Amino acid sequence: MRLSSPFKAPPLRPPCHRVLPSMRVPRRAGLAVSASAAGSPPTVLVTGAGGRTGQIVYKKLKERADQFVARGLVRTPDSKGKIGGGDDVFIGDIRDPGSIAPAIDGIDALIILTSGVPKMKPGFDPSKGGRPEFYFEEGSDPEQVDWIGQKNQIDAAKSIGVKQIVLVGSMGGTDINHPLNKLGNGNILVWKRKAEQYLADSGVPYTIIRAGGLQDKDGGVRELIVGKDDEILKTETKTIARADVAEVCIQALLFEEAKFKAFDLASKPEGEGTPTTDFKSVFAQIATRF
Repeated sequence: MRLSSPFKAPPLRPPCHRVLPSMRVPRRAGLAVSASAAGSPPTVLVTGAGGRTGQIVYKKLKERADQFVARGLVRTPDSKGKIGGGDDVFIGDIRDPGSIAPAIDGIDALIILTSGVPKMKPGFDPSKGGRPEFYFEEGSDPEQVDWIGQKNQIDAAKSIGVKQIVLVGSMGGTDINHPLNKLGNGNILVWKRKAEQYLADSGVPYTIIRAGGLQDKDGGVRELIVGKDDEILKTETKTIARADVAEVCIQALLFEEAKFKAFDLASKPEGEGTPTTDFKSVFAQIATRF
């Protein structure tokens, strides 16, 4: 049975859930533990590894060499140099399936952090009031990057039998009139949602993380909040540190409870609640597949 269309907002459901540090549900070990038992750490590819969140995920994987073999995919040599320029960083264009095949070959898991990025039109003067206008470079609009580019990654990973795909998206996809869709007339959340639906229908074990407003702050110091259907956007707690999103991406590889799940993710302000450390309980309380 096909899940709900990304072009139609689903009905509202019960409120989002606070992550309870004490909840524990025993389940099987995830990808990294299983691979370790088999004798070697799993190879994990981070696409969009040159981006601000992608860099954090790639670095965290490198720091856990006992658990993972890290790979990165970037679009330019400059981006490769920015994250160290190692042999485990590949250069490719997600819009061209052939160019990303070498990076995907032999991986066990894929973390997708690619996204279309709007640019501000020149000539904006904040002193004169008004709002800046944005555009997407030709060939780099959300349809090409967030739909076709992500579809190419999912297809390539599925073709080699990848064990799990973690996809990072954005909250707001249930609202066709969300302001993000108006940036450059790109409908970015519409195309992201379509890629998420494609992944959910693919048969590959997946974890879809729809992050709130991303902040460049330290991770590990806030209580995380998970929800569904953009309910978090109606609250005051609709942002999250990039470092916390990165940690959830990696933790999703460690627990079976994270598979075949889709959820919104934000955090309480620092100092409120208890910093989340029991990620297993985060995934265990999520019931939504899309």
